[in-house]
Amino acid sequence: MVSNDRIFGILMIVLAVAYGWGTTQFNEPFGGAEAVGPETFPRLLAVVLALSSLYMIVRPDPDNAWPWSRTGIELIVAVVVLILYAALLQPLGFIISTTLAVGTLCWRMGARPVKAYVTGAISGVAVYLLFSFALDLALPLGLLSFMEVG
Repeated sequence: MVSNDRIFGILMIVLAVAYGWGTTQFNEPFGGAEAVGPETFPRLLAVVLALSSLYMIVRPDPDNAWPWSRTGIELIVAVVVLILYAALLQPLGFIISTTLAVGTLCWRMGARPVKAYVTGAISGVAVYLLFSFALDLALPLGLLSFMEVG
């Protein structure tokens, strides 16, 4: 199992490098380069992925058998939720998609449904406001586009 972690770590480093390189392919925004642009967050994710992968290579888990029980099913559910999140982000918008994704994941982790989806809604609105006003980065509003100012 140790070699599986190391092989996976190497594959994830390759992904991190490819993902990081992809951020260099973004067009420069109109008006010149900005301190925080569309490449900032993906570049940060690439660095975190590379560091996590390095840790996995250096300190692999000696016992990492796949959890074929309820945990394995929950991991599959989480992957499906994240794929749906990516697919629905543009048509539904950031706030609604994030509410559904975070709410579903919180619910699957044991929170009561109402609290889970309230947490999702608060997360979606808070992150949207942070990106829109503090970082001046546009996120899709989708179905909530009637709220757009300007």
